[in-house]
Amino acid sequence: MKTILSFFLLLTTSSLLSQFQLQGRIVAKEGNETIAIPGANIYWQDTTTGTISDEKGAFEIPFSGSTNKLIISYLGYKTDSLDISTNKMLIHFLKEDEGNFLDGVTVTQGRKALQKSYLEAQNVIQVNSEELLKAACCNLSESFDTNPSIDVNFSDALTGTKQIQMLGLTSPYILFAEENIPSVRGAAQAYGLTFTPGSWIESIQITKGAGSVVNGFESITGQINTELLKPFSARPLFLNLYSSVNGRVEGNAHWTQKVGNRWHTGLFVHANQRTRKTDRNNDGFLDMPLAEQLNLLHRWQYTDAERGWVGFLNLRIMNDEKQLGQLSFEPNQSDNTFWGSLLETKRWESALKIGKVNPTISYRSWGLQTAYSRHQQESFFGKRYYDIDHESAYLNIMYNSIIGNTNTTFKTGINATYDAYDELVDTKDWRRIDRNLGAFIEVSNTTEKLNWTAGLRVDSHNNLGNFITPRVHLRYTPIETVILRASAGQGRKAANIFAEQQKQFGTNRQVNIQSNGGAFYGLEAEKAWNYGLSYRQILLRGAQQADITFDYYITDFQNQVVVDWEIPGQIDFYNLQENSFAKSFQVAVDYTPVPQWNLRLAYKNYAVETQYKSGQKQLPLQSKNRYFVNIGWESSSTPKDRQWRWDLTWHGLGEQRLVASPRDGAGRWAPGYSLLNSQLTRVFSKALEVYVGGENLGDYRQVNAIIAADQPFGALFDSAQIYAPVFGQMAYIGMRWKLNTNKNEK
Repeated sequence: MKTILSFFLLLTTSSLLSQFQLQGRIVAKEGNETIAIPGANIYWQDTTTGTISDEKGAFEIPFSGSTNKLIISYLGYKTDSLDISTNKMLIHFLKEDEGNFLDGVTVTQGRKALQKSYLEAQNVIQVNSEELLKAACCNLSESFDTNPSIDVNFSDALTGTKQIQMLGLTSPYILFAEENIPSVRGAAQAYGLTFTPGSWIESIQITKGAGSVVNGFESITGQINTELLKPFSARPLFLNLYSSVNGRVEGNAHWTQKVGNRWHTGLFVHANQRTRKTDRNNDGFLDMPLAEQLNLLHRWQYTDAERGWVGFLNLRIMNDEKQLGQLSFEPNQSDNTFWGSLLETKRWESALKIGKVNPTISYRSWGLQTAYSRHQQESFFGKRYYDIDHESAYLNIMYNSIIGNTNTTFKTGINATYDAYDELVDTKDWRRIDRNLGAFIEVSNTTEKLNWTAGLRVDSHNNLGNFITPRVHLRYTPIETVILRASAGQGRKAANIFAEQQKQFGTNRQVNIQSNGGAFYGLEAEKAWNYGLSYRQILLRGAQQADITFDYYITDFQNQVVVDWEIPGQIDFYNLQENSFAKSFQVAVDYTPVPQWNLRLAYKNYAVETQYKSGQKQLPLQSKNRYFVNIGWESSSTPKDRQWRWDLTWHGLGEQRLVASPRDGAGRWAPGYSLLNSQLTRVFSKALEVYVGGENLGDYRQVNAIIAADQPFGALFDSAQIYAPVFGQMAYIGMRWKLNTNKNEK
């Protein structure tokens, strides 16, 4: 183990592949002033390589290799076609289209903060920084409330942790990556989404379905990649302060600096604390935990445009502490008669990304990614103990080029992973080492109306054995405003039943593992196929924009680790090799009647069933029907005149099945309910804005959230059967101050 870790540390402890980028800004003249154009579409002609400009008009796009013709378009402006012969910083001025009517192939919305992919074969949703400003977004787990593709639920009645779902299944079936390096996995599954501050996030890419083989074999229902702020393009100085009525205070500070001609550096600091004890439901337990977190990230960016080199180095350290349980619990008392819990997590990460593009043959590039992290959690829950020490190392080497001509491109490479787990569960010690060496190839072909991506992985894993992972994505556009997609792919993962299901420690249920000789706690790995279809219709008329999307996905398990809560007083873990599936249907409508207003509607239906020992049943605590409405308003369509922003989001949840318990009996369903969130932002200047907001404005709360709260050391105590919020109505206020000087402008 030491030899392998030393090898990765020698490679500078963590990395990601990065292609050489064309960087620039899209701007326009308004009177005598130059204004930024956020949400402009930038893509290489006749390719699937594209991006959108951020709120400052800045963008980065990898050179395609197949063409040097760059297309730039934005609603209300003339579409431009540029011949790019150099890789210098590009600043381009768009000119207004006097007819203000969009009748060409520019079908991606201009001002949308949430963009659906048009050119890619995969079903990708791009969430930029403007979308993240619509809610408090204190951390990554809170960054999806305004996105209908992701469901957000509370995991238990003690920690206040939000758990996300995609296509009807929980986050362990989603591959999370940070700048394309697998991140929230293993020991970090339960709380890892709270370890990435929202103010650090530049954008989020959500891929529905199996995703790409480049990032590994673990993705089953989708992939979520988070891009962090880059030292090159981030503001020189940024400050964000936040406070809520539930006692949470938070501070974020960013500083970036240019160092020489090719280096940029940035320091990102996050701290949050909750010291106020609240018990609105009078059950004697904290509604929200006492908490404290300190999170530091130091980034370096290197760019050598003339020779085609680019690189990033990340160094990060985090400490997170939580206190849960009864109000009278005092952790310093040696003989405590009250039920309480302490969780202390220390995490170290480092990442190195190096990419090289051939300056004369730009479609040829290679990249190196390495990563190392160590996650240490020490915790107790009443009289139960759970400690985990997880060391993880990652290496990926990739090469990009073409086959025959530039219509067909490929990515190929090898990657290696190493994970060492040491877990203490009550009095039993579990140890495991996972080693994997994999090779992959992904081929993409683009024609006028059809493009496809097909990928294949071959992996050799010490506990999973040797196996292949196939995935394919198709996109067909019979006309310019209709996009049809289909996908199919396989994924598999080890079920870390204690790290992923830490809510079980907030109960006194007896844990039973029905071993069948597998390598993971006596269980076999999970394996599933995912199939998906998508239809998108785009409607454009003048300044009005609308589109409607229908998605249908099926996740069919060939082997699943079932978490069976059906029998009161116990939790059973066992493998199931049939009759387990998740079917997800979604229809979503985006409509912009005028530039200042945006309406987003969605309906989702889930059929998620498993063959439990007690019969075939719908997954508990899973709403079969969900409804979503988001209304956004801005006081002006011109960024420089925009003084107010307002958003209102409504979530409607249908009935949820409850497992048998002393509180709920047998065969009962929780009632449907709705949640209403809103935020209002006042922009005082380019440097200062203040926002106020509220969550769960209707103050809906689950009654008797904790089962047997008056007997916390008894056999019936259970805090995991949560179908609705515990805290209820919550208001907050915050301030953002930013130094707008753009150090990259010329």
